[in-house]
Amino acid sequence: MDVFNILALLTTLAALFAWVNHRFLRLPVTIGLMIISLVFSTGLVLMTWAGVVSTEPFVDLLARIQFDEAVLHGMLGALLFAGALHVHIDDLLRHRLLIGTLATVGVLSSTALVGLGAYQLFALLGMGIPLIYALVFGALISPTDPIAVAAILKKAGVPKELETTITGESLFNDGVGVVVFLVILGLATGETHATPGEVLHLLAVEVGGGVIFGAIMGWAVYHMLASVDHYQVEILLTLAIVTGGYAAAQLLHISGPLAMVIAGLMIGNRGRSFAMSERTVERLDEFWELMDEFLNAILFVMIGIEVLVLELDPLYGAAGAIAIVLVLGARFVSVGVPVQLIGRRHKVPDHAVKVLTWGGLRGGISVALALSLPQGEARDAILTVTYVVVIFSIVVQGLTVGPFVERLIGRAR
Repeated sequence: MDVFNILALLTTLAALFAWVNHRFLRLPVTIGLMIISLVFSTGLVLMTWAGVVSTEPFVDLLARIQFDEAVLHGMLGALLFAGALHVHIDDLLRHRLLIGTLATVGVLSSTALVGLGAYQLFALLGMGIPLIYALVFGALISPTDPIAVAAILKKAGVPKELETTITGESLFNDGVGVVVFLVILGLATGETHATPGEVLHLLAVEVGGGVIFGAIMGWAVYHMLASVDHYQVEILLTLAIVTGGYAAAQLLHISGPLAMVIAGLMIGNRGRSFAMSERTVERLDEFWELMDEFLNAILFVMIGIEVLVLELDPLYGAAGAIAIVLVLGARFVSVGVPVQLIGRRHKVPDHAVKVLTWGGLRGGISVALALSLPQGEARDAILTVTYVVVIFSIVVQGLTVGPFVERLIGRAR
């Protein structure tokens, strides 16, 4: 099946599932699409066990899609750029210390806590996963997913200050998390041989390079936007950022996700205010909102049907269920300590630790990173555990974060 037919099939499934969700379930689109996709995939598995159909054609299709490549090197740049376009940079700057700390120290501490805890968990269950691969799991599951977070927060009723903190953290910790994952995975596979100092230098180059490159790219496109008043050309320029810019960042071995966030913030703030007419701003917003909805729909359908490639081992499922508690506990600590320390000198939003913990959703990026692991028993176990945590995060946390916040606010009043 060629690229066009794969895209046609995914788009058709996304449209049908979106219709079913809107017509009958009335859930938030991303959650509804993933639940319906999971039901669809589970039905296929059950019919395969009954000898009615075979999942082999679908598994072959998923192999052709290469979920990790599609997300990390295709969809991610556009989704991050679209998310950053609508974030006010002044709001981010007001909480820059907290957001910056959570996106760096928070990710690193969560990686260590989850990794060490997962190593003990895997050992107790007799799974024999090495410590370095347990840390790989910690790295891929620690960043909150800006795609899942943004989609859920729109309807959750989270106070503005907390929404800014959660959104800002998820936009930046994604880029940091991917870099940390790649470094640890390189050490696990032997592709990276480095001292702690060299590892820190590599992290600084990847992260700092992504930020600087994104700023340069945003500045250049801003001036190009200011020189024309033709919305078709201006939309094409923003598309060039998320395609050519992301590809260039990969060639330079710097963080493409962070580059997209910085460029999106510049275009969405300075570009919107000084370089575009009202008509262009309106058309640009409509285009990227539609692009965001379309890519989100495809992404969450893919998450649901990727269940077909999982190793359905009850032991892995049990490990995943316990890992949910481990990941939430690590999130509580990695968020709580920075919030308490920063809160002594700077005002932080009320109930920040509780909402950041429960509202820190995991999503497609964690699944994509898990799917990118080399073949082996460690990959099968980590992939299944990751899926269990992500499904719980999106479905259970995603559906309850709104009522959870309302209850906290009600108590405060």
